[in-house]
Amino acid sequence: MAKDADGRAHVSKPPHVRTFMTAVSVPSPDRFALARVRHALREAGLPCPDDIVPASSTRNEVFLAGDAVVRVNRQPNQRLRREALLCAELPVRTWSPRVLASGGEVGADYLIVARRPGVPLSRAWPLMTRPQRREAIKQLSAALMTLHRTPRPPGLPRLDRTTHLLDAACTSPVVPLLMAIDHLKRNPLVDNGLLHDIDQKVMDVGESIRPYDASHLIHGDLTFENMLWDGTQITALLDLEWCRGAPADLDLDVLFRFCAIPSAHVAPDYASSALPEDYQCVPGWIAEELPALFAHPQLHERLVLYSLAFDVSELATFPPQPGGPTFGPLHPIRRLEAMLHDGGHVTKTLSRIGYPTT
Repeated sequence: MAKDADGRAHVSKPPHVRTFMTAVSVPSPDRFALARVRHALREAGLPCPDDIVPASSTRNEVFLAGDAVVRVNRQPNQRLRREALLCAELPVRTWSPRVLASGGEVGADYLIVARRPGVPLSRAWPLMTRPQRREAIKQLSAALMTLHRTPRPPGLPRLDRTTHLLDAACTSPVVPLLMAIDHLKRNPLVDNGLLHDIDQKVMDVGESIRPYDASHLIHGDLTFENMLWDGTQITALLDLEWCRGAPADLDLDVLFRFCAIPSAHVAPDYASSALPEDYQCVPGWIAEELPALFAHPQLHERLVLYSLAFDVSELATFPPQPGGPTFGPLHPIRRLEAMLHDGGHVTKTLSRIGYPTT
């Protein structure tokens, strides 16, 4: 799976990815991409070093330029302008991005942030001691508490889509999810019986997330690939592309799925060392640090709904095509089947840390 330092990995085909603050081996950039980066640096009045190094990315053009990370968005959605506005509203902490400049035109908007020391926490995790891991989770929990207490900026542009098909602006937050299920029923390669069962499950548990409070921020893509660790400290939370107003416990969805199958969310060169057993302690530690995040009496139902909303979103974004590959074990259809069968990773995780699942 492709990675970059501002995005995340996906367990099938990545709709968004990340850019690390450390250099990685990628193909040589074309001269036009380099020209866009140099133009952004000059326009921002920042140094333009000779050794501009590309970082792996399938979402943005991302380069390391001395003490800066330059990201250029080639899509006509001004996504990086939105992130710059968001970063300006975040409390100043050791983990919050320090924006050096932003600007550009439609189809080439850019965001330049200060480069931070460290490597993705998921890369460091296998070699960390238990006390080091516990300290990292303590720091992560403190950062999450701060983020979850940050009001959603009133002028923040809406995302054209999110990782979960839930929307506080609708009559019911599950309306986008139900609409996506109906649309998928037109695809002959998706079993309508499965979609009917998903539809029914959404109706059964949909009320558990009401009222759908979108007044404060969540990270939206909480994997260990989106955190930098320097050996003693979390130095950055990366990939704020999906940061938005939503209930705080929505952040548990991506975190739980990362802990269940970490190898599906990390760079290929160390995926074999990302073992689920190394992450089994994480949800329990988060619960100890942030009990309010687990306090809702219908927590299980909410997390089941969040998981369905995530997997249907991916399936709707990348529906099966005639002649396409067969559905592997990590395909969203397989994940949806598992969730309906036995609760999937949600039920297993909550059961393991002592939370009710019935």
